[in-house]
Amino acid sequence: MTAAGSAAPEGRVRIERALLSVSDKTGIVDFAKTLARLGVEILSTGGTARVLAGAGVPIVAVEERTGFPEIMGGRVKTLHPAIHGGLLARRGDPGDRAAMTAHGIAPIDLAAVNLYPFERTVARGAGFDACIETIDIGGPALLRSAAKNHARVAVLSDPRDYGWAAAALEASGGALDGAARRRLAQAAFARAAAYDAAIAEWLGGERFGGELGLSAPPTRIAVSGAGGRTLRYGENPHQRAALYRSGPARPGAATAEQIQGKPLGYNNIADADAAFALVCEFASPAAAIVKHATPCGAALGAGPAAAFRAARACDPVSAFGGVAAFNRPLDAAAARAVCETFMEAVIAPGADAGARAAFARKPNLRLLLTGAPANPAAPGRILRSTPGGLLVQDADTARVSAAALRVVTRRRPAAREIDDLLFAFGVCKHARSNAVVFARGGATVGIGAGQTSRLDAARDAARKARETAGAAGESVSRAAGAVAASDAFFPFADGLAAAADAGVTAVVQPGGSVRDAEVIAAADARGLAMAFTGVRCFRH
Repeated sequence: MTAAGSAAPEGRVRIERALLSVSDKTGIVDFAKTLARLGVEILSTGGTARVLAGAGVPIVAVEERTGFPEIMGGRVKTLHPAIHGGLLARRGDPGDRAAMTAHGIAPIDLAAVNLYPFERTVARGAGFDACIETIDIGGPALLRSAAKNHARVAVLSDPRDYGWAAAALEASGGALDGAARRRLAQAAFARAAAYDAAIAEWLGGERFGGELGLSAPPTRIAVSGAGGRTLRYGENPHQRAALYRSGPARPGAATAEQIQGKPLGYNNIADADAAFALVCEFASPAAAIVKHATPCGAALGAGPAAAFRAARACDPVSAFGGVAAFNRPLDAAAARAVCETFMEAVIAPGADAGARAAFARKPNLRLLLTGAPANPAAPGRILRSTPGGLLVQDADTARVSAAALRVVTRRRPAAREIDDLLFAFGVCKHARSNAVVFARGGATVGIGAGQTSRLDAARDAARKARETAGAAGESVSRAAGAVAASDAFFPFADGLAAAADAGVTAVVQPGGSVRDAEVIAAADARGLAMAFTGVRCFRH
């Protein structure tokens, strides 16, 4: 056992005095009682002191130690040399010891601190003043002081650490070793960094030119993640991977509850997010199957089971081993439909008892429940790392309505075609560029995605429609009478011609090519209806 308050970073430190100042009171009473049993003097502040005293835990109010009351509605209470000197003092340093003696500063060996709920306040849509008042100043300062001096001080920033820390203290007679203190210090600095990042993001607005009216991207951004969760592996088994939650909680793979199945891998999460974002584009019941981050099929239906079967029919070969997504809770019929084909994972807002029982017969199938569909119009940021930097952009919240379509051909699309055009364009938005999507009756019948030319994308969609038709024993391509959506303009008429040759009768595309007139003339020559959206939807 080392002398009180003195140890190398790897040595044990006996805890004789602790500061407890927490916004989240979860577990603090039990932890404080453990400290009290070990003879630790407990300093505490405000609401924490009242909770502990009410539970019979002996405490010393911080103002008794500082000789200065809480002021400004609690904005200033721990920002005092008697507190920060106690946390930062190097016990073996003669100068620090002399300063402590001269100013009556007692060492503090442990700090349990968590912060005002700024992130939750923003997430519930509180006003500017309320958000400002939940920006914690003293808490992060305490975390940083204690974590900097972790060679001599233990810092707990998360109530989930109280249990194991209390057990370690009791097992050792009131000491924590250097490895534990270092682990706690890392968590404290990470929490403080994440907290500051959340404030910076809010002040900058989630979008460039966001709610606070900024007209340009901030000169510096902070990115943070919490709750590091080890994944099965990365894109390949030789790559390690982890998932961190970041920013406001939104329904998706990162926030979903995994009900059953093998551990998630990097690709499972990427595909589940891509599939869930696709189905949440639509108000009607929808299903999609995604593989390698691009859709194999998507469809609307009277319910999840019908939508899934129609989505799978687009490309049943590629659907094998994919991820299925739904925008409605699942029932037993939907679960049985999914289980007809091998799927790596299923993501949906919910699943009833019948659905869970059906999925339980496939124990390796990952079932992810998000609790609610995602809002496709919700603002947000998309970040992608690049060597030496970060690419940042707004989330693609653009949507196209029937009223926004500009018909550019002599023939106007029929009402049935307009419905399918809007559906196909919604799917195209979630297919890898270059992308062309064929759809008929609220279901995709051919998808060409991730191609290096728009002609190849159109030909691939036509080929998929023919292959699927042959597998079903049909005599004609499923593209006959279908519509086509393109994620960007046709630079030449050849891609349009490939779609027309497959049997497509109507086309939707952004427009904007220098050859638009040539493409429109080709559509008129084929008797096609064509509409421009004015909105491009590349996805790289």
